[in-house]
Amino acid sequence: MESSRFAIIVHPADNIAVAKQPIEPGTVVAFGGQPITVQGRVLAGHRFAVRDIPAGEWARQYNQPFGKSRGIRTGDPITNANLDSKVPSIDPATLELKTPRFEYVPENRVPTFQGFRRPDGRVGVRNWVLIVPTSMCSSHEAHTISMMAEMTGVYAREKFPNVDGVTAIPHTRGCGCPDGASVDVTFKILADYLDHPNVGAALVIELGCEKTNSGLLNAWIERHKKRVDKPVQVVGVQQLGGTQKTIEHGLSLVPELCAAANRSKREPVPISEIILGTKCGGSDGFSGISANPALGYASDWIVRHRGTSMITEVPEFFGAEHLFAERCRTREGALDIFKAMDRFAKYTAHATGHTMGENPSPGNKEGGLINITIKSLGALAKSGTAPVEGVVEYGEQVPGKGLWLLYCPSYDQESTPALIASGAQIACFTTGRGTGIGNAIAPVLKIASNTPMATRMAGDIDVNAGTIVDGTETIEQVGQRTFDEILAVASGKPCKAEINKHREFMIWNEEGVSL
Repeated sequence: MESSRFAIIVHPADNIAVAKQPIEPGTVVAFGGQPITVQGRVLAGHRFAVRDIPAGEWARQYNQPFGKSRGIRTGDPITNANLDSKVPSIDPATLELKTPRFEYVPENRVPTFQGFRRPDGRVGVRNWVLIVPTSMCSSHEAHTISMMAEMTGVYAREKFPNVDGVTAIPHTRGCGCPDGASVDVTFKILADYLDHPNVGAALVIELGCEKTNSGLLNAWIERHKKRVDKPVQVVGVQQLGGTQKTIEHGLSLVPELCAAANRSKREPVPISEIILGTKCGGSDGFSGISANPALGYASDWIVRHRGTSMITEVPEFFGAEHLFAERCRTREGALDIFKAMDRFAKYTAHATGHTMGENPSPGNKEGGLINITIKSLGALAKSGTAPVEGVVEYGEQVPGKGLWLLYCPSYDQESTPALIASGAQIACFTTGRGTGIGNAIAPVLKIASNTPMATRMAGDIDVNAGTIVDGTETIEQVGQRTFDEILAVASGKPCKAEINKHREFMIWNEEGVSL
């Protein structure tokens, strides 16, 4: 990466540079002694050409094409007016596997962190009492019980020092939807959260008449041989006589559940037990240069220590999926990557009538991500350099160690909970524009791509990777800081999203149908 006062060239083969700060027309930017006169105003995070890119040739960043020139001169800002966003198509049948060689830490040298070892052998990084509504029809009661338990002192850390709090997962599913896939997904995600190692005890609340009432949920859990090996209480709103009685009764059960969860204590467990989820949101033109590769470095360290990492957001692989697929261990795994892309494109077209090209949000574009390919190339950096194992389906548990792709949308409020549902105990979330999202039962660390935003939103940011853009730290240095912060938070240090009480949860309804 070559950097000047004004801009960065990410790869020596790139024919564009990324502005580090707003650049006015006529400004001379020098790279390697070669002066370049910028021909138009370029905002921070946006791009300009460092040499002529004749019409029909590829504009390149990360040494990858992200659009075809319509005729771009040296110094011209890169815009949708002079760049066609089409990129070369890749035939999966001709893809050559380039599985990277990867060094792993010997098992007897894997260090430890302080986690909660559960009876089934899995490890949690938090110890929550979870309130689970079986449908939207009991979500109000669940949320109110969790909120009142913490606000009125029914739960207090002084009483239950090993318990992180009382939390709930209110949602909009469970009834008013067709029998079949939509109900099955609701059961699956609720069971994933009930069974999660970050949960020490739970209270399940049903309305009573919904398609996902507690009896049907329990039957689904037994049928799928899931084992919820922790104290669980079940109450019904209709059975108890309404909202107020349910809240009062639920609150009366909280101390018993907290006492049960409090019997679990942190103990040294190997880093190999960590399952990390990686996400981005509110990305900008610096995300793929700083925060994402730094997180990729930390992800590699988790995998090197024989742990697990999941990256999600299938829509933000389009245009870069071949680079991820060629890192697979097997051709079958690589083909599964392409199948996931094709399946999601068909889902998007069927459900909304739109295409992946519409993914970048107004904020993304304002921050310099003018098309889906340049966004995907930067997003992919979160995966580091580890070999790829394959695809995890939405709501399914990650089946083994190493690096995986989780099939899920990009929408933060759906994909972040999905990472946790599939087994991640902790997540890292990179952001360029600024996002405060957390999760109901798992810490979500925020990594900023640029220093101005990290300073402005310091109360939400755990790691500032903008120092890479500033030139004061390297990707490796920030990556190591990120890895160290992951271990500290896994051992009990609260991250900013937890301090701010961010506890988002949502279920993705792929069927997209209500009755």
